[in-house]
Amino acid sequence: MLNVFTLANGRLFQEEIDSLEELAHVSPVWVDLEDPSDDETRWVETRFGLTIPKDVVDDDLEESARFYEEDNGELHIRSDFLIDAAEAAKSDEVQSARNVRVAFIVRDNVLFSIHDEDLPVFRLLRLRARRIPALIEDAKDVLLKLYDANAEYSADALEGIYDSLEKVSARVLRHNVDDTAAGEALTAIAREEDLNGRIRRNVMDTRRALSFMMRSRMLGAEQFEEVRQILRDIDSLDSHTAFLFDKINFLMDANVGFININQNKIIKIFSVASVGLLPPTLIASIYGMNFKYMPELDWAAGYPFALGLMVASVAAPFIYFRRKGWLQ
Repeated sequence: MLNVFTLANGRLFQEEIDSLEELAHVSPVWVDLEDPSDDETRWVETRFGLTIPKDVVDDDLEESARFYEEDNGELHIRSDFLIDAAEAAKSDEVQSARNVRVAFIVRDNVLFSIHDEDLPVFRLLRLRARRIPALIEDAKDVLLKLYDANAEYSADALEGIYDSLEKVSARVLRHNVDDTAAGEALTAIAREEDLNGRIRRNVMDTRRALSFMMRSRMLGAEQFEEVRQILRDIDSLDSHTAFLFDKINFLMDANVGFININQNKIIKIFSVASVGLLPPTLIASIYGMNFKYMPELDWAAGYPFALGLMVASVAAPFIYFRRKGWLQ
C-alpha cells in the first residue's frame, strides 16, 4: 500500500495514488510504503530517484547498517515500533505483542518509510496531524513526531501492564490458590513480562535513533530541543520498566511458591499414608511367616487378634499426626 502525504498549514493530507502519473503530480513531505508491491516500489524509485534495498526491513541487519548517512545526504534509519497484544488481537494474524521493523529514508526533505504492516503509532500521527494545525513543518518533523508518538504509545502500554499485574496480584495473593488459578496467573505474568521486555527494547531503539539524529547535525534548534524532551520522556520510562520487572519476578516467585505448596500437600498425603500403612504391613508379615502352624488352628482368636492389632497400629500414627497438625 502506497500512502502519500502532502503538507498544508502544518497539516497532513493524504493523496490517493494509483499510478506513476498521479505520483508525478504531487510534492509530498511523507511517502509511506506499507507492504508495498513491486509496482509501488518502482513508482517511488522512478519518481524520486531513490533506491530501496530488498532487505530494507530485514531483522538480521548488522547494527552498523541500521543508522548511517549516504554521501548524497540521504539519511537511513532502521527502528523498531511496538504493537501490543490488544492491538495485535484486532488482526487475524499473530495475536501477540511484537516489534515491527521500519526503515526510514530522508532525502530532499521527503521522508520515506517502509514497513510490512500497519502500525498504531503511524495511525496516531496521521490523526493528530490532520486535526492539529502547525504540528509539522517538514519531513524531519514527521520523523520526530513518529518517535514522540512511539514513546507515548510505549507509556500507554506500560500502564496496561500495571493494570494487568494488579489483576494478577489480586488473584495470586488471595487464599486457596489452586493449580488452575496458578496456571492462569503464570500465563498472564509471562505475557506481561514479554510485553515489558519488548517495550524496553523499543524505547532503547528509539533512544539510539534520536541520538544518531542529534549527532548527524540535521536538526534545527527547535527540533534539537524536541529530541531532548523525547529523550527525557524515554528516560522516565526506564524506571517504570525496571519496577515492572521486579513486580513480575515477585508475582512469579509467589505463584511458584503456591504451586509448590499445593504439590507438597499431595506429597504429604502419600507420606502419611505410607507411614500409617507400614505397621500393619509389618504385623501381617510377621503373622504370616513366623509360625510353624497356623495360629487359628490352635487359637480361635488368632485372626481377630491380628486384625485388631493391625487396626491399632494404623490408628496410633494417625492420632499422633493429628495432634501434631500434620493432617490439616
